[in-house]
This record gives sequence, structure tokens and C-alpha cells, in this order.
Amino acid sequence: MADELTGTLKKIKDSGAITIGHRDSSIPFSYFAGASQPCGFSHDIHLAIVESLSKHLGIDVKVRYSLVTSQTRIPLVQNGTVDLEAGSTTNNVERQQQVAFSVGIFEVATRFITNVKDGQPAYKDFPDLAAKNVVTTAGTTSERIIKAMNADNQMRMNIISAKDHGEAFRMLESGRAVAMVLDDTLLAGATAKARNPSDWVITGTPQSHEKYGFMMRKGDDAFKKLVDDAIIAYFKSGDVQRSYDKWFLHPIPPKAVKLDIRMSEELKGMLAEPTDTAIGQQ
Repeated sequence: MADELTGTLKKIKDSGAITIGHRDSSIPFSYFAGASQPCGFSHDIHLAIVESLSKHLGIDVKVRYSLVTSQTRIPLVQNGTVDLEAGSTTNNVERQQQVAFSVGIFEVATRFITNVKDGQPAYKDFPDLAAKNVVTTAGTTSERIIKAMNADNQMRMNIISAKDHGEAFRMLESGRAVAMVLDDTLLAGATAKARNPSDWVITGTPQSHEKYGFMMRKGDDAFKKLVDDAIIAYFKSGDVQRSYDKWFLHPIPPKAVKLDIRMSEELKGMLAEPTDTAIGQQ
């Protein structure tokens, strides 16, 4: 079979390992919680992919982890450093020109988090952020959305682009910004590391609805099919529901905070009919 393999499958067969790109603070998808390897919802799914790879190749495929950021994740997939990026990456038409995406694994919306004052959000919606310091993460779709809003509406926001989600939230906690703009589920995850989670609230009219997928190199149809088939089998088996409950409905590390995010009807539909198209793509 080795002679018939090409691309990423041959690379994995020859080396005996797959390199997984992961995040360090994309709670609850891919992050560190005190252990030496990442954990999270995306982590659970990629382990199912590795198991499928092992059966297909007839070897015990080892996992090598490679930390990526919002800015480095696409280049590291393109140049072969990372075989599969399993984090919290939005599948959109622009990125599809650079990498291939698996079938979708999650659905999110862009909103913001701010502190609570007298039981209410200090800033309730995006227009309230005019002329304020606002933080987001560099290289994300949220960064592009808030910058476009700022320019189009002449809001005079001072937009700070942090290197990762953890740094962005630390800027918010320290008062360097009044709001943090990001995908709503990642914002909920950010509070899991907050000193006082109840001090923060997610608010703002959703500015986008997006789908997460796993990235891999373009033009490798055999590897993509195996990845997609493994994810779809994971969905059909019911394992995805157990993983969802674990990360979104039960207390998660490191502070045993419960996100308490019920599965949306959009996500239920995505899991029932998996596709690699971006939301809004025809």
C-alpha cells in the first residue's frame, strides 16, 4: 500500500506520525489546561481522525503537536509544517483559496464581551464602542469585521490586535480595552480563565455567522476524504454529542467553569448534514 500512497497519507505512513496544529487559548476548542498537550472539543475530534488514520494505514499513528496562532496557522499548513490544523478556524471563501477545509465542526457568531456594571453590560451594542479602546485577535475574521465597521461607520475606535485570545482577554481584564471582539463561543471560553467570570458578559448584535473547520493542504483529495469520513463517522456515532456535553454543558478546566451553551439548531443541522462549504456560500 505504501507504493500507492501519495501526499499527506504517504508522509504520515513514512514517518509514522501526523503533525497537528493546535491553539493554546481557544477555549473550549483547543487550549492548554495545565497538561503538556492540548485539550478541547476540536482535540476530541482530531483524535478520532488519528484513530481512523491508524486503521487505514495499518500502523499506530503518533501525534506531534505544533502550536499555531491566528496569524501563523495558514502558512504552517501551506508549507507542510502542519498536516492538519484542528483549532477554531472559520471556513470562508478567501481562505479556501489558500487551504482546504474539512466538513464543518461548529457554528459561531461575532459579538463582544465587556464588563458588568450594576447588573448590566457596560457597553450594550457595537455603536456604544465608538471612540473606545477595543481589542481583538490578529489574523481573525473578527479583526477584519471590526476594522471594516470602524472605517465604514467612522466610529473612531482604537482597535488593538493581540497576538492570541489569551493576550486579548488579559488586555480587557487590565482595562486597556473596554470590549473584546471575537466569536461568541470563544468569548464564553475566555471567561473560563477570568479571575471573576461573573464580571463579564457577552453582548452586541451578531455581526457574522461562521463555520469552523479543520485546515489541510489543498489538492490532497485522498487525505481530505479520510479526514471528512472520520469526522462524519464521529458525528453519526453519537461521540460528538458526548464531547459537546463535556465541553459546553459541564465544568471545564482549568477553573471548572461551566459555559452552559446549549447546542443551537444551526449546529444540529450542520452535524446532521455535514458539508465543507462556508456559511453563505452557494
